Order: sequence, then C-alpha cells, then structure tokens
Amino acid sequence: MKRFWNWKQNGDQRQLAISGVIAPDSWVHDDVSPQVFQDELNESQDPIDLWLNSPGGDCTAASQIYTMLMNYPNEVNVKISGIAASAASVIAMAGTTVSMAPAAMLMIHNPLTIVGGQERDLDHAAQMLAETKESIINAYELKTNLPREKISTMMDNETWMNVNKAIELGFADAMLGDNKNVTDCYSYSDKQSDLVLLNKLKPKAKSTISVKSLQKRLSLLSH
Repeated sequence: MKRFWNWKQNGDQRQLAISGVIAPDSWVHDDVSPQVFQDELNESQDPIDLWLNSPGGDCTAASQIYTMLMNYPNEVNVKISGIAASAASVIAMAGTTVSMAPAAMLMIHNPLTIVGGQERDLDHAAQMLAETKESIINAYELKTNLPREKISTMMDNETWMNVNKAIELGFADAMLGDNKNVTDCYSYSDKQSDLVLLNKLKPKAKSTISVKSLQKRLSLLSH
C-alpha cells in the first residue's frame, strides 16, 4: 500500500495532507487503503484542515474519500495549496469550506479509462464512463448549485480555474490569506510586504533614516 495522505494533530485541530497521485496502487481492487484511511479518520472527531495538492488519480478512491469526508461529524476545511485537478477536485468538494492559495489551480474534466476487447466491452466501458461522469457531476452540483448541463460542458472542455474563477463559479469559497492575517504564510498583501521590507531595513537604517521616511518612500514607489 502506497500512502498518499498524512495526518498530524495540532491541539484540537487535525491536519490532513493529501498530495501526489491519488491511490497510485489503485483502490479499484484494493480493500486495504480505504479501510486504513477510514480507521485513521475515525480516530478523532476534531475539525480537519485538509491541505490538498494533487493532479488527480483513481476515481474510485476519490469517490470513497469524498464520501468519508462528507460523513465526517465535524468541519472539514479544504485548503488547495497547489493544484486540485481531476479526481482531486472531487475530494475538494467535500469541504465545509474550500479555500485556494493565490496561485493555486483547480481543474475538472471527463473521466478517462483504457479498455480493450470486443465491441460489447467497448460499449460497456462507454456506459461506465457516462455513469461515472454523472456521479462526479453530483458532487460538483452539490457544492456549486450550477446547472448540470453547464458542469457537463465544463468537463467536456477540460476547464481550468484560478482562485477567482473558482470562487465565481462556486467551486471555492475564499482565497487563502484574503483576511490579511499577517501570521498567515499565504498573506501577500501590500501592507505585509511593506512591513517585511521595513523590518529588513530597520537595523541598517536606525542612525540615518526614520521609519516614517521609509514608509513615505515605499508609498512613493508604489505609485
């Protein structure tokens, strides 16, 4: 079993990191990984911060994780730090809230498979893909309230979304650091940048220039 998730406990807050390919060994014929994940999920009922950075992977695994997190009795706050594409975007939809880093991306597309065999095998695969798509649309629709037809078209077109587009369409709720909390590593506000620069210059400038003067110069530079 190759793990693609990791747990940490921070006081009364649980942190779950999902990164890389989801179920690289595939959960389709794997009864071990889902049960291990479920057992670890059930070890506590504290709120969860889920840090997600994955290009996608196995739809079956993603569906099971999505269902487990949807049934979790406390908040699951999804934070997309890099990318949530394909199957990973389905997992993201389980979030009580979904936040994205300023440079993060979210992508949705149609499910894929590889199949060989007779005509009936190909027909069966096509039917399976169609039903898989409908099940994925269910998760997107619950989160976004977008019409199914619109979501289907977006999947047909392999739609990539930056944080602003994702918020506009309902796939995300907020941008990480948008509350301007200076202790947040994702806070990239102009005010924070000025403070960082001032702090770097203060030790060297105490005897020659005042902080007010530095602030004035920074203000001039920003115009």
